[in-house]
Amino acid sequence: MRACLDTNAYSRLMGGHVPLTELLESCEEVLLPATVLGELHAGFERGSRREANRRQLAEFLALPGVGTIPVTADIAERYGVLVRDLTRQGNPIPTNDIWIAAAALETGTRLVTYDPHFERVHGLIVLSP
Repeated sequence: MRACLDTNAYSRLMGGHVPLTELLESCEEVLLPATVLGELHAGFERGSRREANRRQLAEFLALPGVGTIPVTADIAERYGVLVRDLTRQGNPIPTNDIWIAAAALETGTRLVTYDPHFERVHGLIVLSP
């Protein structure tokens, strides 16, 4: 299985959440969208452990099977479709989360998150171990 991590999943993983750790150990690939990286760095800048958090993220990204998802033209197009669909349904979700959902859908990965609003995104497979 290939997994895409939301920001809150990464935070739980770094906090030692055992069910999440076990799930990710069974994955062939774990990806972080560029949007998640941005959210993490924004959090690091506001916190008191900026350098330690940066190092921890760099070490995680250096692990075998871990990578990032850049924003591509295809992901941008998927984002536009999701904005349209969620608006028509009257169920918008936060903008960054639409980008994260678009990245997961476009890469065919399962989104690991603890935000229930992702369930509103048609076709997105959400895991919350």
